[in-house]
Amino acid sequence: MENILVAGANGTTGKKIINLLKSSQYFNPIAMVRKKEQLDQFKSQDVDTVLADLTKDLTQAIVGVDKVVFAAGSGGKNVVEVDQEGAKRLMAVSKMAKVKKFVMLSSMGADTPEEVEGMEDYMKAKQNADHHLRESGLDYIIVRPGTLNDTEGKGKIQLNEKLNKQGEISRADVAQTLVRALHDDAPNNTTFEILEGDTLIGEAMSEMNMSVS
Repeated sequence: MENILVAGANGTTGKKIINLLKSSQYFNPIAMVRKKEQLDQFKSQDVDTVLADLTKDLTQAIVGVDKVVFAAGSGGKNVVEVDQEGAKRLMAVSKMAKVKKFVMLSSMGADTPEEVEGMEDYMKAKQNADHHLRESGLDYIIVRPGTLNDTEGKGKIQLNEKLNKQGEISRADVAQTLVRALHDDAPNNTTFEILEGDTLIGEAMSEMNMSVS
């Protein structure tokens, strides 16, 4: 089984990612959390944990890790230091540790921050982090969902490099897409957008893989 570090494990989407990894026969989750009081909920589920802060040294967080999911966010409070520079810090130690893949939770609109009213700073931070990942030399997949909601996951999405429309998607389906991206047959070194749709997640990613191979 591959060890998967989940940055942002304590977030709403992060917890869903951990649960999916926990039930997988291929992956062992490692929950990366910032505060000691966040450790117990994962330890009580027999989930491996690591205490690390994206604004500080992350060398110890990456020990024994095979792949990374970056699902962390500052909630708009510290976008440059966490969403942008924190992501870059984790990429740097991942590169040193020869991590096999870095899966990034980004956002639809990250290519055109100036067009997303009220979220320009956040989108700019995501744009910079995504660009840095593409240039990092790491194998990567960047997933850009539309507006997140808490409806029940359907396991079906729309997926394309550019969907050219806005819309919503459940956090559950985003989490499932991120976990699916960890598999070796997922379309490496691609950036794509996702919304709720009618195509099974695995099928949508296979189609993407064929289009880029």
